[in-house]
Amino acid sequence: MLSNGQDEFYTSILNRQSIPESVVGGKQVASRFLEELFSILFSGYHSERNFSSKDQIMDQLELFRIRWKNLLEPYASYADREFGRVVALDDILHNFVAKLPGLYQWMWEDAEAAFLGDPAAESIHEVILAYSGFYAGAVHRVANYFFKSSLPIFPKLLSGVAHEATGIDIHPGAEIGRAFFMDHGTGIVIGETTQIADNVKIYQGVTLGALSVNKSLAKQKRHPTIEEGVVIYAGATILGGETVIGKQSIIGGNAWITQSIPPYSVVYQKSEVRVRSSNEIQGLDFTI
Repeated sequence: MLSNGQDEFYTSILNRQSIPESVVGGKQVASRFLEELFSILFSGYHSERNFSSKDQIMDQLELFRIRWKNLLEPYASYADREFGRVVALDDILHNFVAKLPGLYQWMWEDAEAAFLGDPAAESIHEVILAYSGFYAGAVHRVANYFFKSSLPIFPKLLSGVAHEATGIDIHPGAEIGRAFFMDHGTGIVIGETTQIADNVKIYQGVTLGALSVNKSLAKQKRHPTIEEGVVIYAGATILGGETVIGKQSIIGGNAWITQSIPPYSVVYQKSEVRVRSSNEIQGLDFTI
């Protein structure tokens, strides 16, 4: 026999199944989508197969489009049911395939930026196979398309796949320009209304976030703008929708920025070196 607390608990689970996995597919759907897409775009890298003709690629993309129109239909139905928003899924996927050449080009430019920007990278092939920053950026370019297409939930699931795999958290709404390079990448957070121009390089632990705002301001620009050619070193935090980091600026590690920085600036925390006396050295006792 169930206690009142247990009964309420089980009843609560039943009543809150407003979006059961059988309806929207769960996280596995997003993972499979990316796996199938990248097995085509990066044949031989993300899959064991290789294409021998252009016709094979065209056929695979058409099969991909048809298959995913059916699998993504629950998300379109959810938009209609919950928000009264009609999502033309067939048009979205047709346009996605049409835009793939541009997205693909930008992904390869990201890979080239990583190869040129990291002395440890021995080839672009290595970047595509092994660099978490490249993978997270490539996933974002796909997620951003679906986010702008107003398909609910699914874009965030795509971003979640990359986040779980790499430790890099990019909201699908962020706008990111060409030749974007995240070095190491772990711990990077990029908020929804962030705007990043071309040829930007950021290191691990960087946060491009928002100052605290009321929920009513959710649709306003809350995250910073990063102009062309900026380099942001590890651990820097840049906050606020009105904050603009001017082009070709360098932001040093662990900097905390909540106001705009002019172009060609260098921002850093000054390190102080002080030689200790012998008495100070003898007095230190650390235990780890």
